[in-house]
Amino acid sequence: MIEIIKKPIVTEKAMRNQEQGQYVFEVDPRSNKIQIKHAVEKMFEVNIISIRTARVKGKIKSRFTRKGIMRGKTALRKKAFITLKQGQSIDVVGGAAGAE
Repeated sequence: MIEIIKKPIVTEKAMRNQEQGQYVFEVDPRSNKIQIKHAVEKMFEVNIISIRTARVKGKIKSRFTRKGIMRGKTALRKKAFITLKQGQSIDVVGGAAGAE
């Protein structure tokens, strides 16, 4: 089985949507909504209401080096927007709160 959930996406917009119970994850581009739902429910033990997915195309990048212009492309990514049942949450930030 492929590794479906790669990492949570922690941006200002994603953190703002967490208040409404919506979380954003970067997932494997080959996975479908059913696989994503089973993986998230198994990993975090939550109930999912809906899943929306978006494919993000890779950007063309170039840089100037001593040997000339190097051109390349970033990889295709897929994001999953997951809405949870009312009253449930996922701790995507994790770690210990507070500094020593």
